[in-house]
Amino acid sequence: MLKFICYPKCTTCQKAQKWLDENEIAYELRDIKQERPTLGELTAWYKMSGLPIRRFFNTSGLLYKSMDLKNKLPDMTEDEMLQLLATDGMLVKRPLAVCEDAVLVGFKEAEWAASLK
Repeated sequence: MLKFICYPKCTTCQKAQKWLDENEIAYELRDIKQERPTLGELTAWYKMSGLPIRRFFNTSGLLYKSMDLKNKLPDMTEDEMLQLLATDGMLVKRPLAVCEDAVLVGFKEAEWAASLK
């Protein structure tokens, strides 16, 4: 079953959840703030996604900005970035949709339709 990892107060997450419901796609909901992704999960999702590690960061988040990660990430290794992401769910770009053969980061309707329908 699809894992839908989101922050319920996030409007993009709400749009994604509405889209899943309208398209009758079953999912298991997980609040990223209450149950943050583990280092193991993030590592597996990153490898499966084929995306650059930086795509997993919530660059518009307050925590990202207050930690000045825009300037710090270029000097970090992938392992250091994954460990940092695992420290706080609010650093992770959301929503995340994780299924057997795909990991979708952020909500782009066309991308989700192509992968999940």
